Parts: sequence; C-alpha cells; structure tokens
Amino acid sequence: MKLFFDFFYEIGMSILMSFWALLSGIFGAIWGFFAEFGTHVSFITYYFPQFDAVGWILGIISLIILAGIIIIVFYLIFKVFAKYIIPRKKIEQEELLKEIRRLNAEVMQLIDEKNRIMAMKVSQLGIKPGEELEEGEEGEEEVKPEEGQSRFVKLIAVDKKHEEEQIVITDPQNYTLFELVDRFRNFACKRMGLYYERHLIMTFISALACSRMIILEGISGTGKTSLPYSWGKFLKHDSAICAVQPSWRDRSELIGYLNEFTKRFNESDFLKAIYDQTYRPDIGIVVLDEMNLARVEYYFAEILSTLEMPDPDEWLVDVVPDTWATDPKNLQEGKVKIYTNTWFVGTANNDDSTFTITDKVYDRAVTIQINTKGTPFECEDSAPMQIDSAYLAALFAQAKAAYPVSEDTLQKLDALDYYVIENFRLAFGNRILKQIKDFVPVFVACGGTEIGGLDYMLTYKIFKKFEGLNVAFMKDNMKKLIAHLEKVFGRGSMPLAKGYIERIMNMG
Repeated sequence: MKLFFDFFYEIGMSILMSFWALLSGIFGAIWGFFAEFGTHVSFITYYFPQFDAVGWILGIISLIILAGIIIIVFYLIFKVFAKYIIPRKKIEQEELLKEIRRLNAEVMQLIDEKNRIMAMKVSQLGIKPGEELEEGEEGEEEVKPEEGQSRFVKLIAVDKKHEEEQIVITDPQNYTLFELVDRFRNFACKRMGLYYERHLIMTFISALACSRMIILEGISGTGKTSLPYSWGKFLKHDSAICAVQPSWRDRSELIGYLNEFTKRFNESDFLKAIYDQTYRPDIGIVVLDEMNLARVEYYFAEILSTLEMPDPDEWLVDVVPDTWATDPKNLQEGKVKIYTNTWFVGTANNDDSTFTITDKVYDRAVTIQINTKGTPFECEDSAPMQIDSAYLAALFAQAKAAYPVSEDTLQKLDALDYYVIENFRLAFGNRILKQIKDFVPVFVACGGTEIGGLDYMLTYKIFKKFEGLNVAFMKDNMKKLIAHLEKVFGRGSMPLAKGYIERIMNMG
C-alpha cells in the first residue's frame, strides 16, 4: 500500500501544481499544464506495471476522481466566465416580453405623472391663457417666445425648404396601370432585392384607388414594411416611416401638442409628413409601422373620419386652436389639410403583443395579407420615376370608365348581400360597395380579372368578419355559403374566398 500512496501523492501533487500554474497565469499556465502532460504519463507508466490487482483498481479509480475534479473545476470556471464576462447574445422570449410590459407600465406612469404636473401648474396659475393677473396675485411667470419666433420649428423648416427648391415633376407621365405594376415590380427586384408576386403589386395599386388607408397584415419577416418603403424609393420620394408606440392613447401622440408654458408645439414626424405633402404634386406615403401596438381607434380615428368626408377640401385636421402671424404658411386657421396626393399605410402583426384592429378601422381601409416570402425571379431593370398624383388619379378614372363592374356582377352582389344578412347577420354597406366599384376596375386595368378583384374584396372586406362569429355553430351555414358562391359565380370561381372560409371552419 505504501507504493500506492507514494504514487497517489506524487501524481496528485504533480497535477495540482500544474493546475495552480493554470490559475496563476492564463496563457502561460495553459501551456505549462499541457507541457507537464508527459510527466503525468511517466508516473502512470512507472507505477502501474509494479501494481498488483488491488493497486490497479485503486489507481484507475484515483485517475477517474482526479479527472472528474478537473472537469468540474473547468465547468465552474466556464459557467462563471459565461455569466459575468461573456455578454449574453440571446434573451429568452418570455423575459423580453416581461421587460417590454414593465417598460410600457413605466411609460404610462410617467405620462400620468406629466399630466398631473401640468394640471398642478395650471391650477397654480389660476388663470386662462390670455388673461392677466389681478393686482396682488402671484403666479408662475409664463414663458413667451421671442419676437418673430414661430412655435412650429419643423414645419417652418419645411416652408423654407420648398421656398428654396420647388418640386417639379420632369419624368414623362405616359404609362398605363399595367406598365406601372411591372415597372415597380422590376425596380423592387433589381434595385431593392425584394421579390413580390405580380398579384400583390396589382392589389396594392388597386387599393390606392379605393381607400386612403391600407393595412398590410401578415407574419413577421414577409416584407410588410419593405413594400411601402420600396414604393417610396421607386417614386423618388421616400415614404415617411412613423413607428407607433404602445403608449399612444390619443391624437396628440400622433400629431403632437402645444406646450402652454413654452408656447412651442411639439411636432411629430407624422404631422411633418402630411404638411410636406401640401407643397408637392407627387405621391406621398406615410407609414404607421406596427400600428396595432396601440389601439388604432384611440389615436387614428379622427384621421379616418376626416378622410371619409366626400369633399377633399374638408380633409382638415385641427392642430392648434388659434392663429399666429409666425405660423407655417400652409396652416389654415390652425388646421393642416390632407391633400389627395397622400396615402397612409399601416403594418400590423397579429400576436400577443398587439391589439385587435376593430371593424371600424377595417371597413374604412383595404387590408392586404402578406404571408409568404417572395420567390426570386429574373427581369429587366426599371428606373425610379416620379408619379404625378393627378395623373395617377386620371388613370384610376379611366379604368373605372373602361372596366366598370358589370350589372350582372352587381346583381349577384345584391343577392349575396341578402344571403349573408339572412344567414350571418352581416351586411355589405354602401362604403364597402363603393370600395368594390373603385377597386375592381383598377385591378382589371392592372392585368387582373373582374371576378379576381371581387374575390379579393369579398374575402377581406366581408368574410374576414366571420372570424368574430361562433364558428362551431356556423359551420353548416359556411358550407352552404361555399355552395352558394359556386352556384352564383360559377364552379371553380372565388378560390380565395372559399379557401378563407374553409380555414375559418377548420379553426373552429
């Protein structure tokens, strides 16, 4: 046994000394540790041939124990190194969602605190704006702007920019809607590396003809934001990207607000974008990115209602209640006008971090589903081009005159309307019927068919509402609806609508 203890002592001390050298200097110790490996082996080759059976067993066990100790120590060092030294590159999704919820709660608390402070200041003043303090009264000194200074910094900058350089469209306006689809698709392919189906581009341009609001829905990573972004690049007029925040609760978050104490207006990028369009003859796109992170009807309902006015001259949004001589030129009595060259595009994800978009918003907008990634294809290059909004409106009018929805199709729509009312308690409404009459002719002019355009509009304007029904009790009615579509519009027609109804049935 003395022989074994001598072996165990010598090899143990040799390994421990080498391990101590490892801790004392990272690079030198690592080299020394492995340099002594031959010494460790020499002890084994010297003692093991002299062992009896018991010595062999004890020797092997001791080597396993020593190896285990070394592995455990290395593992603990690695864990400490990974936890405190190496930055974490990935955060668990649940932890990230918790952090987002915590930050949102803090933002809401800060906003409430700001509102309380403002209310306290106003109450301390004890006066209304424009009133003077009576003799003997005290109050906070009101901050007044310097003489000639405007309360709108960004909008005044827009005025100066267009004074120095007026926007003039020099590109020839001699294209058709069919050619416009191909030009944009080829541009996105060759210059942006984005591959869109022709049907998607046809739908997008047709949506511009029937609504000022377009909603791009779908799973993340399918190019919802890229579509309006690349469209802006194609138009030589970058789309204004406005990131919606979860804390948005009213119109002031979207447009901005007047600070009653500094007399400065906190202008938003959204306000700047629509004001910039008052100077331009070309098309402008304002993107509300991740629009359903907050409730859309809270912050955008007023804009939607304004755009419903039949006369575009009434598309006025209140900004300030009064007028100053130093206000921007194109503010009309404290209001900014939304011109017919302006469209709004919202992107929306449907997941646990977002709110449901209500029917009030869906009815006024055109929804485009983007749930597939584009397939690469070969095409000719297409240069960017400015588009005169008046010329585009003329193309839409020509399409409505050349390809109006046929009387036969309108009669079938009336019959389908009564069928849906009777069986599902849902109705088309005049707004949706008008959108169909505007959408379908442009869809045909872009290269589609009347039944194809109708199929799309019925799916995402009418049948989409079936998602809110009790599907379990409506399956028989939905099966009958599919048969009714086959009977009214022809066998094999309406593939999108029938497929959508079948998916809803399977979900139920």
